[in-house]
Amino acid sequence: MPGPSDSSPAPARASVRAPARRVSVDPQGPVLVEGPVEIVLDDGTVARSDRFMVAVCTCRRSRAYPWCDTSHRCRERGGSPPEDRNPR
Repeated sequence: MPGPSDSSPAPARASVRAPARRVSVDPQGPVLVEGPVEIVLDDGTVARSDRFMVAVCTCRRSRAYPWCDTSHRCRERGGSPPEDRNPR
């Protein structure tokens, strides 16, 4: 049952909207968020970055979690195998 205060008119909406924060999702990598960013972690602590673009880890392999350190990338060995250093 509505009370007497429910019949009052709704407050006017703010005419100025805050700028939207842009977030880019890469299915093979991190989530890119325009900074500065504050992330509340599972334990309640807050991680903050003042960078203009922040890569947030989604694979949880990062050693710098919640920030991406590219640990999600497949590691490949480059170049050819070393030559035999013991000539006969």
